[in-house]
Amino acid sequence: MDNVELKAATRTTKGNSPARALRRQGLVPAVLYGPDSPPSMLAIQVSELDTIIKRGGLGRSVFNLYVDGGQSAKPVMIKELQTHPLSKTLLHVDFYEVSMDRKIHVNVPVIITGKSIGVENGGMLQIICRELEVTCLPNAIPSNITIDITNLDIGDTVHVEDIPLSGNIEIPHETNFTVLTVSTTKREIEAVAPGEPVEGEPSEEESPEA
Repeated sequence: MDNVELKAATRTTKGNSPARALRRQGLVPAVLYGPDSPPSMLAIQVSELDTIIKRGGLGRSVFNLYVDGGQSAKPVMIKELQTHPLSKTLLHVDFYEVSMDRKIHVNVPVIITGKSIGVENGGMLQIICRELEVTCLPNAIPSNITIDITNLDIGDTVHVEDIPLSGNIEIPHETNFTVLTVSTTKREIEAVAPGEPVEGEPSEEESPEA
């Protein structure tokens, strides 16, 4: 958990005109909802949001949200952050209240370390999944999933079940899908020109008659 505090106030008005009025005051309309509580309308300072946006990782961060100066914080995640397509002005925020003892689904980036043997021999690293969905408790969200490719040779593949995970973190999946692979070398691909028979296959002239 990030232990970053956010402060918001309850708002009683809704609609486009009141929302524009809030923005002129340096506030952003927001809504807070969760599995065990009804939605509530809030307003939050733009400066509060700017601080956490600059930190990055919004989709996998948990914040302490204090509403109306309350003493107890609500653990929340940002589910949606709407901005104007041209001016990038913040328009609306959706906060989702999480339970600290209930697992959540979060997408985390895949980070590659090392240089594989296959790439050094002319192969091509193909990253199929640059993000992976994990399930974990809110206070155990990993910043990334790191895969060391140093020992991968040409033709080697990393599947989701090959990835070691620490703690009580899981990657939900129905099939053992490919995360990355080191493909055939460029030289081998270019060695067979279009229309040329591959070794071991008969040419058009050599093909047996039907």
